[in-house]
Amino acid sequence: MELLKGKPVADRLCDHIRSCVEQLIDQNVAPTLAILRVGENSSDIAYENSAVKKAESLGIHVEKFIMAADSSEEDVIDILKHINENQAIHGVLMFRPLPKHMDEDRVRNHLRADKDVDGITDSSMAGIFTGNGIGYPPCTAEAAMAILKYYGVTLAGKKAVVIGRSLVIGKPVAMMLMEQNATVTICHSRTPAEELKAYCREADVIVCAAGRINMLTGDCLTGKQVVIDVGINFDEEGKMCGDADFAGIVEASAAAGITPVPGGVGGVTTVLLLHHVVAAAMAKGGVSC
Repeated sequence: MELLKGKPVADRLCDHIRSCVEQLIDQNVAPTLAILRVGENSSDIAYENSAVKKAESLGIHVEKFIMAADSSEEDVIDILKHINENQAIHGVLMFRPLPKHMDEDRVRNHLRADKDVDGITDSSMAGIFTGNGIGYPPCTAEAAMAILKYYGVTLAGKKAVVIGRSLVIGKPVAMMLMEQNATVTICHSRTPAEELKAYCREADVIVCAAGRINMLTGDCLTGKQVVIDVGINFDEEGKMCGDADFAGIVEASAAAGITPVPGGVGGVTTVLLLHHVVAAAMAKGGVSC
């Protein structure tokens, strides 16, 4: 059984990003990511610090817009309008969820699709479902696909099961799998356990994105499946884990390959966000990254 680690995938992407950044610098363009955070959520701050560190290591400039948790909805929209109009900013990472007093759907859709490097707007999502090339896909969904590609997993003509139906991962990754000519079945928390098991045992590729510990166990597998675990959960001991019973699956060699959590999809997700920033900067200059 192969352990599908995210680090080599991220490392290859970073090499490509550095090459693109060099081209941009030669054109006197500084690729720039705007980070918009409302409030002081500790997990948001931790991810922000990690993203800033990675961006700076790749030569990408970061501009922060930090707002108080009691800011008004209109104040946040005004910041987004400023970012939209600022030609020096190429992409935006806006932390969600926003405070409860805000209409998040209204706020996020004020962001221009060409600066929506995290795939959060309706326009970007429409681009995924129609294939019209508008915007960028959600980074976590794309990370799952990047790992499959890196490890040479064939998708054309294969059966794929996506466990989860969110607009962040489940639905977009299903569309992306179909774009690669896989036959896709979407399961979710309301799929009866025996049916979920039957679908998974017939699958060649499984993407777990339900946000539930042990949603996928070894008895759902036959040894032929490649499992991409996108889940982020914490067990009773506070240890991060995915949706799949990683230890049980590995011990029984129940899959052909599986991503660890942590160490799998997460690191690739951050790098893809930065790749989108650089791609947006190059697209503005009419250059392909």
